[in-house]
Amino acid sequence: MTNQQVSGFLQDIGRLRSARTGRASSWDQSGKNQDYWMIPPGEEITLAELIGPGCITHLWMTQFCRRLIGPGLIDPQLGSYVAPVFEIHNALGVNWEEPDPFYYRKVILKIFWDEQDHPSVLVPLGDFFCIGHSIPGNFSSLPITVSSKPEERHRFGGSAALNCYFPMPFQTKAKIVLENQNDISYGQYFYIDYELYPQPIAEPVVHFHAHWRRENPCTGWAPELQVNSPETNIAHLDGAGNYVVLETLGAGHYVGCNLSVTHFQGSWWGEGDEMIFIDDDEWPPSLHGTGSEDYFNHAWGMQNNAFLMNGSALHESIIPGYQVSYRFHLLDPIHFSERIRVTFEHGHANHLADDWSSTAYWYQTLPSPVKAIAPAVDRLPIAPPKATARESRAPAALSDNQLRALEAAQERFSKYQSEREEHIRQKIERTREYSRRNIEQALALRQRYDISQVRR
Repeated sequence: MTNQQVSGFLQDIGRLRSARTGRASSWDQSGKNQDYWMIPPGEEITLAELIGPGCITHLWMTQFCRRLIGPGLIDPQLGSYVAPVFEIHNALGVNWEEPDPFYYRKVILKIFWDEQDHPSVLVPLGDFFCIGHSIPGNFSSLPITVSSKPEERHRFGGSAALNCYFPMPFQTKAKIVLENQNDISYGQYFYIDYELYPQPIAEPVVHFHAHWRRENPCTGWAPELQVNSPETNIAHLDGAGNYVVLETLGAGHYVGCNLSVTHFQGSWWGEGDEMIFIDDDEWPPSLHGTGSEDYFNHAWGMQNNAFLMNGSALHESIIPGYQVSYRFHLLDPIHFSERIRVTFEHGHANHLADDWSSTAYWYQTLPSPVKAIAPAVDRLPIAPPKATARESRAPAALSDNQLRALEAAQERFSKYQSEREEHIRQKIERTREYSRRNIEQALALRQRYDISQVRR
């Protein structure tokens, strides 16, 4: 009689396995302390290309993106050796720059599995980590966490630490890419932790997928009506017009989503049921819920709580009009054999016309579905306009001293901007070189591990 192997959610940590752990990161390979990469505008940079079989076990990222408004007093070259995110208020005159408020939506995370030439993960960087509307908060779920300092929290474009613990197995190759669709460069720190295995993963294996989509606005037949009013209480028995979080063909399991809603109507955005159609479902669907907050496992509206499997990454009571909710099906995955369609009503019977965007997470067999993503201009959050600099009306005549001061300011700005751009160019060239080295180092680790297995 053989002993049954230990198995389960955490029990696996007590079993010896044949694996080799590795990491690709943004560490300064010159041995200095500039441990971030500069991702140039309009380009893709490969963070890592891992040779399988293996599994990505953890992603950590933090980043910054700041727009220069005027010349600072810190030399651009010397300033690169200190913390790249200035914690000095512009009013002190030391620097004059501001965070790009929407860069979380302008940067795209792409992950490719095995030999596919299209990504299985295609999501704006922030939304992948549940940073909806480009506004980070603090929350801790089981697969994803976000942590930000008080002065950065609940601000458009605020800096934050991002973690993802979804296991991401691959048979032959994993390629992780960031595409900067902004018009300026930005700085990226990252860890990509992974395991290598001596033998292919037993088939059938399902691969991690994630995709972002948006409807702005959703097509609502009566957005002026109050939610839960008698006039909205009409029959809706086919799912037509629902917001679609995920639609895919193949075999696998859906493991959750995050949903970002911008709602300025004055009542609230919910009361829409989830309807999840599986395989040959027509009507009713295999899973039919009772309301938006109920799907996210809250009640009487969304609450300002963040738990392991469900909660609010950003609650509408903090910034009125903005809600980010998440629900992960890690212990209760939703299985499908042929297809799945995950949908939500936007308001009962789809009467509301709010801005909805979502990231779906799921595992399925390859080939991955070919997904598209909206261009950057159509991904930007709805936000109140904010001026970055005031226009001033000059007097009719300026003194010689005033004219010289304006000329000196323009000259100093031009010189500062030129030096800064040159230093950024050098960092971008170094990033391209380190990207090549990361690929080479991952290949070398694979080869050393394979040789060690032959020797055993």
